[in-house]
Amino acid sequence: MDKVIPKLFGIAAAVALGGAGITLIPDADAATASFAKGPAPSNASIEAVRGPFAVAQSNVSRASVSGFGGGDIYAPTDTGAGTFGAVVIAPGFTARKSSMAWLAPRLASQGFVVFNIDTLSTSDQPASRGRQLLAAADFLTQRSTVRARIDAGRVAVIGHSMGGGGALEAAGSRPALAAAIPLTPWNLTKSFSRNAVPTLVIGAEADSIAPVRSHAQPFFQSLPAVPGKAFLNLNGASHFAPNTPNTTIAKFSISWLKLFVDDDTRYQQFVCPGPGAGAAVQEYRSTCDQFTP
Repeated sequence: MDKVIPKLFGIAAAVALGGAGITLIPDADAATASFAKGPAPSNASIEAVRGPFAVAQSNVSRASVSGFGGGDIYAPTDTGAGTFGAVVIAPGFTARKSSMAWLAPRLASQGFVVFNIDTLSTSDQPASRGRQLLAAADFLTQRSTVRARIDAGRVAVIGHSMGGGGALEAAGSRPALAAAIPLTPWNLTKSFSRNAVPTLVIGAEADSIAPVRSHAQPFFQSLPAVPGKAFLNLNGASHFAPNTPNTTIAKFSISWLKLFVDDDTRYQQFVCPGPGAGAAVQEYRSTCDQFTP
């Protein structure tokens, strides 16, 4: 309901004023991007290592939570920008939160509260990692010290490898999620046809651990076209591309989150129609004509 009220209010106001003989020129952002934050985006702004928001980091110890292994919260320090959408990130098999530590503050600086978590065990399988992503999301939005600064209705999940498989599992279990981004995902389950969460699947052309033909591509193909899906294949990249700073992963993750978590249609230009093949991207496919942020 939170997403609908501002839009309906704007429409009702326009009708009332029109009846009074007053004509307004609608503000496109107000009508279609109720949660837009930050200046107008550019290719340079989404490729930048840091965005317009200063970020503070806090630790959540493993001993203080249940259902996942603790983690680090990165939150914008701006208290005058209203509430923020939230993003939870899970690492891959045998990995810890440090493997995704580059991405968390980068996303937070664009206007999100980001929780980069450890899993209960480094050997946890995708289904378990999916449950842990949701447990961490519930902690972040309901019990964390930054909970009052988060819009609990706008939460996304990201994961690498088995964490990416976990992001798909989480999206299947909780259709209210705003977005999912599996990074070089691994999962023995190949069909996610019942998932109803906008999903950007990022694969790696030279991935020998989760080859795109048996993981990322089937996942993407199985997803429904609506409310939106995309597949981006990193040119010549390995399975571990998401574990070090990667501008391509960052810029398209930011754009996807902005479009579907913040309803900020200013970012649609970067994912629809999306990039052509080139030095960084081997292939990009999407159902861009059916995106419904």
